Amino acid sequence: MDVRQGSDGQTVIHFRAAGVTLLLAHLLLVGWLTLRPLDVPWITAANFEPLASIRADLALGPVEAARRIGGALLLLAPLGVLLPMAGGRIFVSPWVSLLRTVAAGALISLAIELGQTGVPGQVVDIDSVLLNTAGVVLAHLLVVPVCRARLRRRGVPGVRDLPRYRQETLLRDEAPGGSTPTITRVGIAP
Repeated sequence: MDVRQGSDGQTVIHFRAAGVTLLLAHLLLVGWLTLRPLDVPWITAANFEPLASIRADLALGPVEAARRIGGALLLLAPLGVLLPMAGGRIFVSPWVSLLRTVAAGALISLAIELGQTGVPGQVVDIDSVLLNTAGVVLAHLLVVPVCRARLRRRGVPGVRDLPRYRQETLLRDEAPGGSTPTITRVGIAP
């Protein structure tokens, strides 16, 4: 169900608009950080072996490893919150939401890595895709279910009182103007 069917449609529209605006701003920042040419004296080879660069980072010591791995985890982590926020759905399965968000985050990370093939000084690393996607998963799991639960509690009046499966069916089947009246005596044409 779309949130606009809640009690205050204007709030939802502003919420989604803020989500889309923040999402675009974050993607522009990530694009600038990852796709700008770097002036470096040498470049390491591209890494297509999963976990190889993570092991190399861990060999550098705990502080440097935390900086590098943490940076890769945090780069796309806001997408775990901004993508569902831009979608504006409150009544959606948590697993479907997680799957959509993770798939979008992984595809965005993969697009960034593929875009780096043409940028001087940037190198493709499969571990970046893995860490970026893990950051999206963590952010989504830590923030989105809690926020959706709070929005559900204060959203549509009377929805709390219905069983969960009944809420989703009732709200999904109703049109924004209310349910369509039916005549019980008239059958459906063959």
